[in-house]
Amino acid sequence: MRSSLPIIVLAAGQSSRMRGRDKLLEEVDGLPLVRRQALLARGATDGPVIVALPPEPHARYGALAGLDITLLPVPDAAEGMGVSLARAFAALPEDTKAAMLLLGDLPELLMEDLTNLLQAVDTNSEILVWRGTTEDGKPGHPIVFAATLFPALRALSGDDGGRAVVASAGDRVMLVPLPGQRARRDLDTPEDWAAWRAEQPTP
Repeated sequence: MRSSLPIIVLAAGQSSRMRGRDKLLEEVDGLPLVRRQALLARGATDGPVIVALPPEPHARYGALAGLDITLLPVPDAAEGMGVSLARAFAALPEDTKAAMLLLGDLPELLMEDLTNLLQAVDTNSEILVWRGTTEDGKPGHPIVFAATLFPALRALSGDDGGRAVVASAGDRVMLVPLPGQRARRDLDTPEDWAAWRAEQPTP
C-alpha cells in the first residue's frame, strides 16, 4: 500500500563547496540530481511533494519543470538549512501526521529506500522519528518526523539542521537500515563527484 505522507525535498542550499558548479544540477541517472530526487519522492507517495528551493531566478526551477510537485521558494535560504527546514515544515497541510525529509544531494538513494522507510512508519505508535541508516547502522537520511515534532522544526533558524530535534525524541527513534552507504553518501565537492563517477559501472 502506497504512503500518502508528504515528502519534503531539501534543495535550497548554495552548493558553496562546488566552486561555481551546482551539485543539484549534476547529472545522475541521466537527470539533474534535483529532478531525480523529486521524481523519487513523487513515486514513493501519493501525498504532497514539497521542494524547498533558493529564491528565483535559479536554474533548479527549470530542472523541475512539469513535475506534480510544490516548489517552495525560501527567500532567506542563504541563512542556512534551519531556515529552509522551518519554512518547509510550515508549508505542510494542517492535518499531516508525519512527513519525510529527503536531502536533495544523496545520489545513491533509490525509490525502494524511500518506500521501505515509509512502510515502517506507524503514526499510532510511540515512535517520533523513523530514520534511514547505512547497512552498518550509521544514522543518515531520509528521516520521517511525527507531527509532535513539527513545532520544533518550524522554530529552527540559521544553519541548524535539526539534530537537536532528533535528539529530543530520545529512545522513540526507529532506525531502518538501507543497503550500502546510500543513506549517507553525499557529494559536496567536484572531487567528490569525480571520485563517485569513477566508481560507477560503465553502462
